[in-house]
Amino acid sequence: MDRVTTTDRRTALRAGAGLVAGGALAAGCATTGPAAAPAAPARAPAAKATPLTAPAPRAFPRQPAQITHGPRDRPRIALTFHGQGDPKIATALLTEAEKHGARVTVLAVGTWLDTHPEMARRILDGGHDLGNHTQRHIAVNALSEADALAEITGCADRLKRLTGSIGTWFRPSRAPAASSLVQRLAHRVGYPHVLSYDVDSLDFTEPGAPAVTRKVLAEVRDGSVVSMHFGYAGTVAALPAVLQELDRRGLRAVTTTELLS
Repeated sequence: MDRVTTTDRRTALRAGAGLVAGGALAAGCATTGPAAAPAAPARAPAAKATPLTAPAPRAFPRQPAQITHGPRDRPRIALTFHGQGDPKIATALLTEAEKHGARVTVLAVGTWLDTHPEMARRILDGGHDLGNHTQRHIAVNALSEADALAEITGCADRLKRLTGSIGTWFRPSRAPAASSLVQRLAHRVGYPHVLSYDVDSLDFTEPGAPAVTRKVLAEVRDGSVVSMHFGYAGTVAALPAVLQELDRRGLRAVTTTELLS
């Protein structure tokens, strides 16, 4: 809109105020008066919904095909989460991490993304890594070659559709490490590395927040990759104490990509 006539001024002001109250996402849409063009900002949320291309997998030449930890000479660790379960709990975990300035790695299950596609954008918008944890979260190492490949590609395809990328990492489901076959299949799909871990929080056994906190803090050290899960209230309850103690020790929680860079 180039200008607003005197007759239309009241209508334009009402439209501009409505956009401010509705929290429009377009840059500069909070301005008021004739300079605010109501039509374009009103359509901005639709444009925002179009996913930007997410980071693709990277090869780290000094790292093995299956990574269990990062460099031991730098005070950084990676908190990694198996992505499935109640999205409210997942959002609470992400928010808590962000409050402490931490960034995490989420390995998402394909069926979870099918049910909660908005979580892919939420994870990426928070500055976190997003990766592949198979399509159905079944014992991928025990599958035939064709079925294992389908599990990896199924989740990769969903990530690609939602974010423009197959995700930065692949982690096998129902196993701490991938078999040699699953490693080869993941590499074929486009993942240079398989992501394992050296600290298992055992939060999925629901031992209570204090037990999760003790387990992680007893074992974590420079370069550690910690396995945790969305979907468990005890993990949410444990996270503040874990992050506070990591801060006290001078250990920074970063994405796995940052850990290895």
